[in-house]
Amino acid sequence: MNIKRFMCNPLQENCYVVSDDTKECVIIDCGCYYSDEKDALKNYISENRLKPVHLIATHGHLDHNFGNADIFQTYGLKVEVCSEDAYLIEHLAEQGLDLFGMHITEEQPEIGRWLKNGDTITFGNHTLKIVQTPGHTPGSALLYCEAEHTVFTGDTLFRMSIGRTDFDGGSWQQMEQSLANIVSKLPKETIVLSGHGPESTIDDELRYNPYMRG
Repeated sequence: MNIKRFMCNPLQENCYVVSDDTKECVIIDCGCYYSDEKDALKNYISENRLKPVHLIATHGHLDHNFGNADIFQTYGLKVEVCSEDAYLIEHLAEQGLDLFGMHITEEQPEIGRWLKNGDTITFGNHTLKIVQTPGHTPGSALLYCEAEHTVFTGDTLFRMSIGRTDFDGGSWQQMEQSLANIVSKLPKETIVLSGHGPESTIDDELRYNPYMRG
């Protein structure tokens, strides 16, 4: 599995393009905001002759979804996200004004698929499993590839930290449950690729992340 990370927008959000030798790929958390960010992602896909087949959001916050309209216009893909974040993903323009003071004028495509816990997303020879982890938002989810010992955690888990729970819809109690009952149960060798910051492993987070050490 090939993973390319793009750091995007003023919040330095991580967008991932994940592919394998079939050339099919998925785009995870397309936060591309500036034109050069959008061009860099599309040039990578073109230069590697990849075929995007899914656009997935780990949750509905705007910094992870700035580029959805551009991806739809270019590849015809509509975002797939957990239904609990409908109130966020369906009001990206309002988020832009309320949270960032930005005017988002691009028309947003309709949702491609509402995801739920246990759903799977396939591309090429690989499968991503949806594991819901409410806390940062009600619809936050991990994308777990068991075969490659890799998990995309969005804003649930960062290297040595976790996502905020003080935004609308956030819940510290749910975050605690998600970290204790879901994230901590992943194999220790699992590579953690988060929505912001550098990669880590579950083993390192269990050892050194104060929020994971109970």
